[in-house]
Amino acid sequence: GLIFYDTKVTVMNRVLNATVQRTADHAAPEITLDPLEIVGGEIRSSENSYFCQAARQLGCVPSSQLCVKLASGGDPTYAFNIRFTGEEVHGTSGSFRHFLWQVCKELQSSSLSLLLLCPSSAVNKNKGKYILTPSPITYAEEQLLHFFGQLLGIAIRADVPLPLDLLPSFWKTLVGEPLDPDVDLQEADILTYNYIKKFENISDETELEALCAEIASQHLATESPDCPNKPCCKFTYLSLTGEEVELCPRGRHIPVGWENKDVYAAAIRSLRMRELQTPECMTAVRAGLGSIIPLQLLTTLTPLEMELRTCGLPYINLEFLKAHTMYQVGLMETDQHIEFFWSALEMFTQEELCKFIKFACNQERIPFTCPCKDGGPDTAHVPPYPMKIAPPDGAAGT
Repeated sequence: GLIFYDTKVTVMNRVLNATVQRTADHAAPEITLDPLEIVGGEIRSSENSYFCQAARQLGCVPSSQLCVKLASGGDPTYAFNIRFTGEEVHGTSGSFRHFLWQVCKELQSSSLSLLLLCPSSAVNKNKGKYILTPSPITYAEEQLLHFFGQLLGIAIRADVPLPLDLLPSFWKTLVGEPLDPDVDLQEADILTYNYIKKFENISDETELEALCAEIASQHLATESPDCPNKPCCKFTYLSLTGEEVELCPRGRHIPVGWENKDVYAAAIRSLRMRELQTPECMTAVRAGLGSIIPLQLLTTLTPLEMELRTCGLPYINLEFLKAHTMYQVGLMETDQHIEFFWSALEMFTQEELCKFIKFACNQERIPFTCPCKDGGPDTAHVPPYPMKIAPPDGAAGT
């Protein structure tokens, strides 16, 4: 936390350019995607998603072929080229960016089960934020998580911010920072957090009985074996994926009482913390990321900086965009229609601005740093900067 973000990025970029493995005399790997598989936005089976189509084809490409130099001015070098069946696309930039945008949409939808909407989202806290799905993984899922990690690294080398909304706990685990059992649990699952607090704050047995009765009315508790009408909780709890799990051996048969209520609360907390860390899944993601960028770089970044480097800012800064816009011959910033253009954009909501950016350069988020600093004409821009505004193609007239 003592080093400025810009300084870290400069060092990081130097390391990324020094660890390039695919040189100019090697052709980029090419994959072919079939847009008809996801026609109408409905993916009938996860195998048809762009994510899985790409993972299958890139599975046999050595990762060294995907380690390219950082994108800079001109037509940037990307990790791989994409051909869409039946579509004629000029250049490699547009289709590559469209692919990354589509893949992020798939990851944050029900078609792929790698990410899970955080439970707090249901009660309007951290709405639309995701975590890794915490469950034992199959070999096929491990391969997909590995590819997900590779995509994070590929996006960093391409400087295309990914429109992913992941909870801070994901970035913390990725950079190897320990989770906070209070803050991170509250962020991810506020209902469970409040449930644990209720058990921790009980001052006598009658309160415990009342709490068990309240839980029984929500069908989480059963009747006590000793007194048939007295409700009681057992040492079980629902996992994030909705299955009932035992918090200790034979937990289904152990009732929660005054003497073990704190053990019960601690067991639920450690279940959730384990699920948020998902060591199996995170190992696969880190392995994928490590095949594209050196993992040692992560030791310098805070979780927030890692998120900024990978996903950029989720909002568009119009002043920054203005500073990185070029007007082609015959146009001036002071022309009336150019002023109309900017004032129209100023009236857009953030959501509309993202759609405008997607229309203009096929990605929803744009990098918020650029080596040229002030949009000076002499220095290299990071694609998709600069935005170019050209005169109309038609004949002169009103």
